Amino acid sequence: MSIPLHGSVLVVEDETALRQLVAEALEAKGFAVAQAVDGADALARLEGFAYDGLVVDLRLPDADGMDVLKSAIDRYPQIRSVVITGFGGVEEAVKALKLGAIDFLIKPFQLVQLEQILRVGLNERRLQVENAELRAQLRDRFQFDSIVGNSEAMRRVYSTLELVAPMNSTVLIQGETGTGKELIARTIHFNSPRRDHRFVAFNAAAIPDGLVEAELFGHVKGAFTGAINSRVGRFELADKGTLFIDEVGSMSIALQAKLLRAIQQREVERVGESKPQKVDIRLIAATNVDLRKAVKDGAFREDLFYRLNVVPITLPPLRNRREDIPLLAQHFARTSSKQNGLPMRTISQAALRALMDYSWPGNIRELENAIEHAVALSGRESEITPAVLPEEMRFREAPAALTPVHIPDEGINFTSVVAQLERDLILRSLEKTGGNKRQAAKLLQLSRTTLIDKLQRLGPHAGGSESVNAAPPSEDGA
Repeated sequence: MSIPLHGSVLVVEDETALRQLVAEALEAKGFAVAQAVDGADALARLEGFAYDGLVVDLRLPDADGMDVLKSAIDRYPQIRSVVITGFGGVEEAVKALKLGAIDFLIKPFQLVQLEQILRVGLNERRLQVENAELRAQLRDRFQFDSIVGNSEAMRRVYSTLELVAPMNSTVLIQGETGTGKELIARTIHFNSPRRDHRFVAFNAAAIPDGLVEAELFGHVKGAFTGAINSRVGRFELADKGTLFIDEVGSMSIALQAKLLRAIQQREVERVGESKPQKVDIRLIAATNVDLRKAVKDGAFREDLFYRLNVVPITLPPLRNRREDIPLLAQHFARTSSKQNGLPMRTISQAALRALMDYSWPGNIRELENAIEHAVALSGRESEITPAVLPEEMRFREAPAALTPVHIPDEGINFTSVVAQLERDLILRSLEKTGGNKRQAAKLLQLSRTTLIDKLQRLGPHAGGSESVNAAPPSEDGA
């Protein structure tokens, strides 16, 4: 039995010649067709099978076609129904459409017209079902627990997400490239009341500056060279949903002014047109630059910054949440193994140590790529070892050699020597960073709080004239 191209249809018509003619015409166009001679036959068939489409005559020998139509739609709300009649009028047509029919045809009608109505209706039904399934999959994918990490910094992010997702507030996500800003934006959207509408992503840095305005706001035909057709912008596409603007700090000052107006007025004007279009969107912006500094430098509008920075979310770089690396690595190993139809890969302790020791300039995105690389190269092995990691993670530059400690015959005071070494390392790092404790902690691969604790234990006069207080603290060095 061949698979129907367009779906299954039940034709309910007591006139035998017309019923068979309709059935044969639809079967020739790729529909699977069942026939019912009256209302009772139709209801029995509907009880036993979920048809995609229904063609029903209003005048049946034992029932009103409207009752069959209502019963079919009550049982299968997605069924696409067409009512046919030889005695129809406006009143019957309106009633059928209100019940949920997609069209109403008066006999005699063109068979090609019926076929086209059903084909379009069933295609729309298929798209609705696929979209509903996709939305369900996306909701599962973008639940809060799909964001991997248990560090203190990420727990703060989770708390903010739970509070802000149900709201309509504008969100500004800040973080280095590769920290997962779009994942956070999508998670907000799919946990918000706007989840059934579009999430539209736009990267302001990926498009030439001269085209950003047209991409965001749309344009009319002939607005500029190359505008051969009118086009809807991202703002209008995101109507009733969420618009995510990534790399918002890369936009020109002139474009920032237009973006500010669109946010304030909730309306946009297409390039080449003066008629404003109302839009209802939630805006989420993201940046990998310090917008406060950009405001001070005159590169970003202060009023726009405050419009965007209603709810700020800062994503920590991966090097500052190293305790999450094993969780993330295992997550990416499971995902990559599943996507490639491979047995689940585990990660050896040696490989985890190599991952933990790496600086991750590309953040989570680089880690995901590294694990995918390792899964691909692991062959039939069930465990990822350092040998299949990218080269830069296997071969780290050795630290500069420290001056050897001479041990005399009478021995040394171990505690005193280690304390002196610790003091020297801290002083050198503070000198190198101009007294910036946060940067000094990074050089020593310590947390800032650990460094401050060590400074306090060394005392205010540690190191004599080169004491830890000798270097003036930087803005964040207190």
